[in-house]
Amino acid sequence: MARLYDSRKRILVTGGAGFLGSHLIDRLLEQGHEILCLDNLFTGTKRNIDHLHNHPRFEFLRHDVTFPLYVEVDEIYNLACPASPIHYQHDPVQTTKTSVHGAINMLGLAKRLKCKIFQASTSEVYGDPSVHPQPEEYWGNVNPIGPRSCYDEGKRCAETLFFDYHRQHGLEIKVARIFNTYGPRMHHADGRVVSNFIVQALQSKDITVYGDGSQTRSFCYVDDLVEGFISLMESPTEVTGPINLGNPGEFTIRELAEKVVAMTGSKSQIAYRALPQDDPKQRRPDIDRAKALLDWEPTVPLEKGLDSTIAYFSNLSQATVI
Repeated sequence: MARLYDSRKRILVTGGAGFLGSHLIDRLLEQGHEILCLDNLFTGTKRNIDHLHNHPRFEFLRHDVTFPLYVEVDEIYNLACPASPIHYQHDPVQTTKTSVHGAINMLGLAKRLKCKIFQASTSEVYGDPSVHPQPEEYWGNVNPIGPRSCYDEGKRCAETLFFDYHRQHGLEIKVARIFNTYGPRMHHADGRVVSNFIVQALQSKDITVYGDGSQTRSFCYVDDLVEGFISLMESPTEVTGPINLGNPGEFTIRELAEKVVAMTGSKSQIAYRALPQDDPKQRRPDIDRAKALLDWEPTVPLEKGLDSTIAYFSNLSQATVI
């Protein structure tokens, strides 16, 4: 259970109508805070926050972080950015702007307000890693001109900006590098393996596996990740990050596909396709720093998390949303 804040705060969550943002907002509201949820609804959806429509401490503002924002808040969680290849490659220039201009605008706001700011970075900064598992000290192996680089390099630049604002202006920052996360409210068409496999299995379609399925990923359930966010935000001032947040359990993509088929009782077959350019062969977090500094590690096993996620997509399917 994440620790409680000492007093009520007004907290800005950018990307708050997205998968991660909406779960974070739920947790912060449970703790008694006032929330300003900001989202341009490019990949976020009002469906994720519909249950908060009449909540007295929740406010929604449709806004794009690439434009300046003038509000009064006590803390900022900057989560705004498309996070799946299908979405961030749709408009790669805008993706880079969202990471870079968005960081500049949110850092400028935090500087004016003299408030703490959290950056949702990504394991994609490690690229196709030559070090495994990936510790925070690893500088990565990123193709700066590939089709994924709008996201990878945008997030790397955002980290640079956060640490420069910290050094130059004394801004209190928290930077988390997020590894693969899954759970209810994932976008059904975001192209990521967990949502892809579950939707395909529920529809009895072929399960699309790219490459031979031997590439590995680590999957963190969203509740665990949100607890990591809050633990990092509430850590001592000197803990700036970057800190890896993810589940160190490692599975091949083929293992995940077989597990989803078994858990859904689907008759789907696995169909193999060519591996996309720059797709990492392996990805697994070293979370020693999170354990030591935040006393945090994931607790939800993959099967339990998948069970909740399958139930969510099954309900969506019955509601004819998919």
